[in-house]
Amino acid sequence: MNLMMNEHEHFGSLLGYAPGGVPIYSSDYDSLSKLDNKEDISFRSYIGNEYMGYKWQCVEFARRFLYLNYGVVFTDVGMAYEIFSLRFLRRVVDDELLPLKAFVNGSQVKPVVGGLLIWAEGGEFHKTGHIAVITQVYDDRIRIAEQNVIHHKLPIGQQWTRELPLENDKGRYTVVDTFSDTNILGWMIQTDNEEYAYTEPCINPELLKLHFAQIDNRIDFGQKWLDESDPIESKYIQARHGSILNGALHEYFTISNTAESKLIQATNEVHLMYLHATEKVLKSDDLLQLFNIPKILWPRIRLSWKNRRHDMITGRLDFCMDERGLKVYEYNADSASCHTEAGLIIDKWAKVAELNEGWDPSAYLTELLSSTWKHSSAKPFIHIMQDVDSEEDYHSQYMAYAITEAGFDYKIIHGLDELTWNEIGQVVDGDGRVLQCVWKTWAWETALEQIRQEYEDEHEYSMLKIRTGHLEHNDVRLVDVLLKPEICVFEPLWTVIPSNKAILPILWSLFPHHPYLLETSVEISDELRSSGYAIKPIAGRCGDNIDLVGESDKVLDKTSGNFDNQENIYQQLWCLPNVAGRYIQVCTFTVGGHYGGACLRSDPSLVIKKDSNMEPLWILDDNDFLK
Repeated sequence: MNLMMNEHEHFGSLLGYAPGGVPIYSSDYDSLSKLDNKEDISFRSYIGNEYMGYKWQCVEFARRFLYLNYGVVFTDVGMAYEIFSLRFLRRVVDDELLPLKAFVNGSQVKPVVGGLLIWAEGGEFHKTGHIAVITQVYDDRIRIAEQNVIHHKLPIGQQWTRELPLENDKGRYTVVDTFSDTNILGWMIQTDNEEYAYTEPCINPELLKLHFAQIDNRIDFGQKWLDESDPIESKYIQARHGSILNGALHEYFTISNTAESKLIQATNEVHLMYLHATEKVLKSDDLLQLFNIPKILWPRIRLSWKNRRHDMITGRLDFCMDERGLKVYEYNADSASCHTEAGLIIDKWAKVAELNEGWDPSAYLTELLSSTWKHSSAKPFIHIMQDVDSEEDYHSQYMAYAITEAGFDYKIIHGLDELTWNEIGQVVDGDGRVLQCVWKTWAWETALEQIRQEYEDEHEYSMLKIRTGHLEHNDVRLVDVLLKPEICVFEPLWTVIPSNKAILPILWSLFPHHPYLLETSVEISDELRSSGYAIKPIAGRCGDNIDLVGESDKVLDKTSGNFDNQENIYQQLWCLPNVAGRYIQVCTFTVGGHYGGACLRSDPSLVIKKDSNMEPLWILDDNDFLK
């Protein structure tokens, strides 16, 4: 079959339809002129606020096909071939996770209609690999539908793009490609039957290590590598008392391309696991009771989950990564930080440092944030509410930039003093503008604590006491803004659940011995005593009030803070690696529920805290990394 004989259609042209009436579009990027070359944000494909992929690539089509025909999607990946490592599909109506199994080309399991055919990187599919949907299966051939292979119109009524030979050698099935230089890895089937299913080989442990690196000491950063006229960078300089990162501007860390791929996979998979656990918690009063959330808020949290479960902008997962593998400590799904350093400051540092090999893991963080804002339920004008804090000053400015790139306007509110009531009880800013949409740096836990103090005896109240400007209460409290029903708040209220460490024992019960999870319990078990454990307050923040306990109940590290009155959970001890005299934690960002980038935090102690350093992070190809 000569795929080049037909005339190519312009990028985005409708080529035909796959089964279920799913459109297939031309992905001929060569047909785009400079005038057509839009910003990358416009190339992101959505159905509602559900991200499909980049227009009009193979991954986008496969995800859109599954979404429209089966109501499921697979999570985001860096390259198409990485789909062969995924083990879940997500049912979009309720975030139920469905098992997904891989079967190698040559398997004893025959391809099925609706299955996903996956190609390795190489040849025609250089660097990316490829994915197609299997639409028909015969004894001697299969038919597939795909994007980014053909760019010409299909014959009317034909609902497939290519027909591939299917060989059967003594019960082993092999699909043969129409290209001679490609390698079909196999097919993916939604099933819980593991017989003959493919198991991922172990990764070379050396590729999961962190490496310390230095740049030429002759490179002079001076005080001018950041732009004091830029509002974000100016606030950063003020907060950090100069143009500094980790106190040693000639030092940085590298990880391998394989490690980055593993972080992408882990981030996307762990996010789905947290959503799955959140669904379970909100369906059970017994589980929700563990989170120390005032009962008067339970109905509102459940409504927030029902109406806005896919309206989360961004969060941050904290991982330990070294030769032992990858383990998640917790999920900062509400009021996460570190975006400015990862999305802007480190890139500016890398340009001065003349890092020509490798790449920045958070190079697209700002763009992804803007795209997610654009497809959220946000109003055209967003009030950014922050505490009076120098770190939040630059964090708010950075988010303001992403918001404006999405086409919204904004105003930053410092503290609460500016806010008042208008004549009908709405909250207004100093300019008299009514607050309708808020992005906040405050944690929901701050508002919850205000409610706990007011509702010591919840039986006395049947509703929340939200002020509306009565004469005896002229001041506007945080809860009067965040819990006012007509104000759309980001992150949504339901994010208090995945952000609360009480979810960690529930995750362990739902996914016992999952390779990314640490055993966690609400009480100290014999297993935890033997392994060592961390004591963490369920709603703690910034590394406060954490005890690390080793063998023979020896305390290895201990921090103080404001959360000593919280209930605790007990998490398997898994200490951070010590590289170049500092303990290093890998953090990844979720943006719109998908991987958005990564950064490093470091500290001389075993616990990462609010004032711990940010370290420049750079990705190297595996071969360069191993050198």
